[in-house]
Amino acid sequence: MAALPTVQPDITLLLDMEGVIREATLSPAMSGESVDGWLGRPWVEIAGELGGDKIKRMVDDARVSGISAFRQINQRFPSGLEIPMEFTTVLLGGRAGMLAIGKNLQAVAELQSRLIAAQQTMERDYWKLREIETRYRLVFDASNEAVVIVSTANLRIIEANRTAIEALNSSRRRNEDLAGRDLLQDVAAQDREAVRDMLARVRERGKALSILVHLGADAKPWMLRGSLITAEPGHIFLLQFTAANSPVTMERSQRSTVEDLVDHLPDGFVALDEAGIIRHANQAFLDLVQIGSKASAIGESLGRWLWQPGADLNALLANIQRHKTVRLFTTTIRGELGTDTEIEISAGHGEGSEHNHIGVLLRNVARRLASSGEGGPLRTALGSISEQIGKSSLRKLVKNTVSIVEQHYVKEALELAGGNRTATAELLGLSRQSLYAKLNRYGLDDKGSDAEETSED
Repeated sequence: MAALPTVQPDITLLLDMEGVIREATLSPAMSGESVDGWLGRPWVEIAGELGGDKIKRMVDDARVSGISAFRQINQRFPSGLEIPMEFTTVLLGGRAGMLAIGKNLQAVAELQSRLIAAQQTMERDYWKLREIETRYRLVFDASNEAVVIVSTANLRIIEANRTAIEALNSSRRRNEDLAGRDLLQDVAAQDREAVRDMLARVRERGKALSILVHLGADAKPWMLRGSLITAEPGHIFLLQFTAANSPVTMERSQRSTVEDLVDHLPDGFVALDEAGIIRHANQAFLDLVQIGSKASAIGESLGRWLWQPGADLNALLANIQRHKTVRLFTTTIRGELGTDTEIEISAGHGEGSEHNHIGVLLRNVARRLASSGEGGPLRTALGSISEQIGKSSLRKLVKNTVSIVEQHYVKEALELAGGNRTATAELLGLSRQSLYAKLNRYGLDDKGSDAEETSED
């Protein structure tokens, strides 16, 4: 038969009948402490604060009944450490004295502290949630707009504020009665299909443009806009109804109409901030850059797709900053699938609004050039290079091609800058000395213009 495991007390004190310590034994778990200084001292003296009365009771109880109840004290050790412990005293036979047996409660005390801290954290989080819920309720009920929360699964109303109840012609019902009601029941029959289509776009994209709907028996006009909100266990629609004759609604409607017109332009259009970051793009632009969704273009730099040297985003922004408008800016768009498209850009800088945006119209001119047969000087020069294949080495062909392209763009930059050498160097990202060297190499160094520019400086 296997031996039963034995449990050794953390502290064992042998006391005389007056409570003076005669022997002290520690368990291996507490072997780091030295208790030799306890011998010959009353147990009361070595206990921590408030522990003396409890020790007197345990000693008195052991004398009278032979054993004392368990009591917790903070036991002070010679090293200065105080450990929470639970003691009981047992009377030994005859006048042999009594035995005090102690158990270390430090682990229990730490668990209790963690439990209290966790409870306090939970209580703080609970009151924060209550505060958030209260604010939400105040904003929800006090809103002048009709706000309705609708299930995405069956379009039934989950919650509605007072304005929405009146708008849905349900002023006689309480909010609880309105919950579970089909939203489309209060929408005019001719508008229900439009509402379904809008909610389908909201489910797909997260939001959609406002639409005009008529609500209630009197068919009052309201502008409806919606958004998708994540909630347990899935998603819900947050729908806002604004009276169609309010100034805010009219402004939103006009803005939506303008955006809709821009989105249906046959030419690409983007709105940029001053750093060239795209803030709005229409479908024609997405087709140019071969991107499937607006979300992939918004926040990106237009320079990601303008790759032509000397006619890139930096050149475009520099011209807009200098002249406020740009017309017939010829460059190339490289799509995500590797297709290059020749385009002309017209752009203008908007001022006087809260955010200064740049409107950029991008027109595909590749088909026009192909049909007219006008390839321009660069195409003609590069065509002559193609005729040298087989007659010259690849290194010489590449060198000649680079020279022709470089000469073309130096000319273009010089024309864009109106002959100003300093501005031309800035457009090309060159120093003036490097520009002069290239002008001299390609025979573009007009001494009269140079002298004229020097006199202007």
